[in-house]
Amino acid sequence: MLGITICRLAKRGLQQYLLQLQQHPLRTKAITAGVLSAISDIVSQKLSGIQKLQLRRLLLKVLFGVAYLGPFGHFLHIILDKIFKGKKDTKTVAKKVVLENLTSSPWNNLFFMVYYGMVIEGRPWMQVKTKIKKDYPSVQYTAWTFWPVVGWINHQYVPLQFRVIFHSAVAMCWGIFLNLRARTMILPKAK
Repeated sequence: MLGITICRLAKRGLQQYLLQLQQHPLRTKAITAGVLSAISDIVSQKLSGIQKLQLRRLLLKVLFGVAYLGPFGHFLHIILDKIFKGKKDTKTVAKKVVLENLTSSPWNNLFFMVYYGMVIEGRPWMQVKTKIKKDYPSVQYTAWTFWPVVGWINHQYVPLQFRVIFHSAVAMCWGIFLNLRARTMILPKAK
């Protein structure tokens, strides 16, 4: 009985979500990215040994998801589909993946590292710049080994309206990696 009730609630929730996605795609993708950013940060905090949840950090990560990740992904996928006229042949998908990984991937990783260091951790630009010089190349290299596979699946098999959500779900895991890499535990906090 409880299982049936849970299934009905899940089905109704999914239907409402899909309706919101259809009626308000940008808002729904932004909220979804915010929620998934929150989950990513909670997991990251626990994995990095933080005992008491840092709410300020969590809210700033949610803000990043809602204000940047969701809208950026929404418009990126629309633009890519317009550039390539919605084609899904192998050659076109490869071009989308390459374009995405040469433009938005480096920008998103750099922007996240700057945001994390300056806004979330409150560090001065010089410390953030030093951290980026040290860690950005390996972060971006890792991104180029991971995201092309995700991009291929996304552009080849996922309908346009679900690409940002799929990307956001995978990005939740990527966010854990970035959080753990961006965290500057060795540098003293700026006053």
